Amino acid sequence: MQADVKHSIIHQFYTNDGQIGLRVAPATLAINDEVGLLLSELTDVYNAKPSKGYARFIDPQNDDAESHQISEFPNCLQAWRSGSEEFVAFSQQAAKILHQQLQHYGILEDGFLVIASYTELGQDYLVVAFLPSKDGVSIAPDLSVDRSSQLDISKVQLAATINLTEWKEDPDSATYISFIKGRVGRKVSDFFLDFLGCAEGLNAKKQSQQLVDSLHQYVKEAEMPTEQATALRKSVYDICDNSWQNNEPVRVKDLSEQLHEAVPAERSFADFSAAQAQPLPDEIRTDRTTLRKLVKFQGQGGGLSLGFDQELLGGRVEYDPHTDKLTVHGTPPNLREQLRRYFGIDS
Repeated sequence: MQADVKHSIIHQFYTNDGQIGLRVAPATLAINDEVGLLLSELTDVYNAKPSKGYARFIDPQNDDAESHQISEFPNCLQAWRSGSEEFVAFSQQAAKILHQQLQHYGILEDGFLVIASYTELGQDYLVVAFLPSKDGVSIAPDLSVDRSSQLDISKVQLAATINLTEWKEDPDSATYISFIKGRVGRKVSDFFLDFLGCAEGLNAKKQSQQLVDSLHQYVKEAEMPTEQATALRKSVYDICDNSWQNNEPVRVKDLSEQLHEAVPAERSFADFSAAQAQPLPDEIRTDRTTLRKLVKFQGQGGGLSLGFDQELLGGRVEYDPHTDKLTVHGTPPNLREQLRRYFGIDS
């Protein structure tokens, strides 16, 4: 994390006799190597999450929002940003808002609320994360073993990053808040969004799927040879994946220009998109899992799970659409070893 940490604090949530309790910290953490390591690890885990959503704060006066979506968090944040509230007081109030939400929904979850502000590449950010805890052991200075409660950063599912600079300069933006999206059913992130008082501004999965569909149609209408189409999809994936890793949007115009350099075509992708009934937006927030469809085939069902790179189709992998038969020439070494052992064949 190449960032300048300004403030950081941790508040504790604990369960006792079927109730959720809160212990607020009285002061911020010292800015030292340990805190830097904690925030760096949290940022790495957060950035590595393949599915993220993008949101903005709800305006109670102008937005059609339900009562449970209205939170005092944005007002508390604004009070701190304007200088009328200290960071510690703001963070304590935020912890109390989350505590009220946990009590209201009857959620019993031990963990720690981490709130930290930092500056990176000239932009001010605030990260808010609820980190689960796990029991562990530590070695005391006298070499005795102590039982302790440790942060389980790798299991974080409730976290958001607010671009404070973008919020100030472009309050109408729908993407100055990013958050971890849940996977199934009612999204795990829904409860956290209610706590923050924000609503999803755009759906990265839908935008990414629209990009995938548009690219397939572009290839089809251009009647591209298989090798050229494969190279085009691979280029799009690489460009988008680089933007995803840097937490930047993909600009369709820039994407089109880079594609033309890598895989020249008579008609640019930007011109093709602009002519469609539903053209792509100028900027796209991408979802890594969805974009993998550009370079991989994968699916599961009936006890079978299968995936392979698209460039293998027509070579190592053959598919007959008439018989629905897939032929794989050469199995992966670890699978081959399992099969040979199953049939009692010496490796």
